[in-house]
Amino acid sequence: MDERIRQIATTYADEVFEEELELLRRLARIPAPSGHEDERATFIRDWWLAQGAPVGAVRIDDAKNVIVSLPAAREEDNATCAVFAAHTDVVFPDTDPLPLAEDERRLLAPGVGDDTANLVGLMMAGRYLIRNRVPLDRRLLIVANSCEEGLGNLAGTRELFRQYGPRVREFTSFDLYLGMHVVSAVGSHRWRVRCHTQGGHSWENFGRDNAIEALCSFIEDLYALELPTSAKTTINVGRFVGGTTVNSIAEEASVLVEYRSSSEECLEQMYGKFVVLVEEHLKEKTRIDVQLIGRRPASGEHVPAGQAELIARTDEVLRELGGVEPTHQESSTDANIPLSQGICAHTVGTVEGDLLHTREEWIEKDSLRRGLAVIMALVLAHARPGAQDGGNDDA
Repeated sequence: MDERIRQIATTYADEVFEEELELLRRLARIPAPSGHEDERATFIRDWWLAQGAPVGAVRIDDAKNVIVSLPAAREEDNATCAVFAAHTDVVFPDTDPLPLAEDERRLLAPGVGDDTANLVGLMMAGRYLIRNRVPLDRRLLIVANSCEEGLGNLAGTRELFRQYGPRVREFTSFDLYLGMHVVSAVGSHRWRVRCHTQGGHSWENFGRDNAIEALCSFIEDLYALELPTSAKTTINVGRFVGGTTVNSIAEEASVLVEYRSSSEECLEQMYGKFVVLVEEHLKEKTRIDVQLIGRRPASGEHVPAGQAELIARTDEVLRELGGVEPTHQESSTDANIPLSQGICAHTVGTVEGDLLHTREEWIEKDSLRRGLAVIMALVLAHARPGAQDGGNDDA
């Protein structure tokens, strides 16, 4: 690793630690269900402007992404760009301020590690670039993106690539915990399956089709499917709703179903099996309707040129500044979109914590220092050779 980058990254992370922690306390309290990130987006845009970002460089797009566009030092280098992103949404539906607690070591809040702490680190790193006028080798997009979680279906990143796709040469998302390095994309198809029957009274109409029983039979056969073996493939039923009272034959029930794989070919095989299974469970007085409610692409067939170099460089940073041995993982993150398009991409965790997707999620406060140093080193890889650091961030 470049010794000057190491020095800048670690020094800055130590200097702004308390300020970063306070920003995390503020942002972690702001509710942000997927698709309803408006309040966080507004807060982040206004924060950027208060930190000195030029008005024309900051905007909120139609998908509620907050995008800061930092131009290259030379006009001819603006034809391509690198993206650094972290998502604003959390898995919880709260619209009131989220609860936050802390002790000497830890800060607890729903979504604090997935993904608010990573987002705050990215914001602080972007501020360094702006205040120190760091000359860049290409345009950088610093993005607080929407809709990464659940049925958000990566809508924020999809919109980002609709706008900038042909120009993006490298994509880094910051998400999850230190040591986790997502280098390939797990895709998924997500379905809502509804069953409708005539229903009736449990005694008087006994024998009529029951929507709950019909879906239970469907689920049993779903789990009995022979899964593709050329790549890891999984199935899951995540939610079941149906019926009314104990003495009524259920006339309606529904389930949420997903299957996942790191292979697009396996996903297409599962699609065919799923459609056939639905057809097999149709009866004269039982209607089954299916709706595709989410589709995330897996990695493309070919590894993008430059992917190995990006991963190796990041692993070095994680070891030297993060103090962890990185583990390469397949997962479903915002990097799914560029990886499916053959663009160099990965997802990097930058804080220590646990219990993601629970209301008891926590992060180690002191890990923010190492996490910010990691983010800084990855961002500063795009500083032009010989660029000076510009002095103290608060000068």
